[in-house]
Amino acid sequence: MPPVLIRMTTVPLSLQKLITAQLPYMRSKGFEPVMVSAAGPESEAVVREQESPLIEIGMTRKITPMQDLRALWQFYKLCKKHKPAIVHSHTPKAGIIGMLGAKLAGVPVRLHTVAGLPLMETQGKTRLLLEAVEKLTYACATKVYPNSTVLKDFILKCNFCGPDKVKVIGNGSSNGIDTSFFSREQLNESKLQELKASLGIGPDDFVFIFIGRLVKDKGIQELVQAFVRLQQQHLHVKLLLVGPFEQDLDPISDETLQEIKQNSRILSVGFQNDVRPYLAISQALAFPSYREGFPNVPMQAGCFGLPAIVTDINGCNEIIRHGENGLIVPPKLTDALQAAMERFLTDKTSFAQMQAQARQLIVERYEQTHFWELLLQEYQASLSLVNS
Repeated sequence: MPPVLIRMTTVPLSLQKLITAQLPYMRSKGFEPVMVSAAGPESEAVVREQESPLIEIGMTRKITPMQDLRALWQFYKLCKKHKPAIVHSHTPKAGIIGMLGAKLAGVPVRLHTVAGLPLMETQGKTRLLLEAVEKLTYACATKVYPNSTVLKDFILKCNFCGPDKVKVIGNGSSNGIDTSFFSREQLNESKLQELKASLGIGPDDFVFIFIGRLVKDKGIQELVQAFVRLQQQHLHVKLLLVGPFEQDLDPISDETLQEIKQNSRILSVGFQNDVRPYLAISQALAFPSYREGFPNVPMQAGCFGLPAIVTDINGCNEIIRHGENGLIVPPKLTDALQAAMERFLTDKTSFAQMQAQARQLIVERYEQTHFWELLLQEYQASLSLVNS
């Protein structure tokens, strides 16, 4: 019987987006992948795309102690039934449920990927609680994979666990990137022109694109403020927002919300399952997030030759090299963000140089199949230790 590999995230969207196409690869290498998450609208699609069964348990993304205990019990029983060789969790809630449940059930290999820590933007008692949860998660894991070097340093600085347990795979990331899929050659040019026309994007417009949840800690308020100032001086600039609002979890201000809805040069298209056409009709990425693990979006944008403006936070400041394939600005500073956007518009020579290097720097460092091979080696090494 092939060894059972459980990949676990809090919601099915994360299984779909964070580890895209990874499980069919692991199946081809001799594993029996099983997915675990809460129920969600993406459940059917992720089963089809990952070619693996999905078992739903009652996890939430909020702090819900009673529901969390029920989810822990569900997962413990699941492990006893399926007897996985490896449980590999991803996202904070799935991490604590997965690692604690797997340890209690006697699962030999317990791996947790860290891709951003909400506690970085939290204070007071909530921060202390989240730190305690991280420490317990890492204590139950046999290996912890921060998906960036800076995140690894943060984990060690906070003493969440010892250095022998922590490792960054390759150059970082949770899944690498399929550089052939994220390519203009995959798209129909006439369809792209239709999309531009439908959005009212003219041939001379310069489009800044943001992809992600439209929430406060993604820097949306600063981005909208910077853009509003910028558009007063530049008549052909537009801001394209690709992603859902999440006003219940991390709301943006009513003022920012109204500006997005009323400003004719801010184009908000909601969540899109395929972001490639939107990258293809844009000129630059603006990604002023407060915290990340190792974000996919700057890599995706780079594959389309888009220089990126990112904040000086882990992940972002590893993907982007300042002045080579984009610009790095401090988080939460509207003036600095506006100045970087202005530079893209006015310093055409510098922008063209960054544009020319954007795709090459991603292909060289983050090709997906190479990441999968390295992860497979981690699985095999962990199992050999258990069996030795």
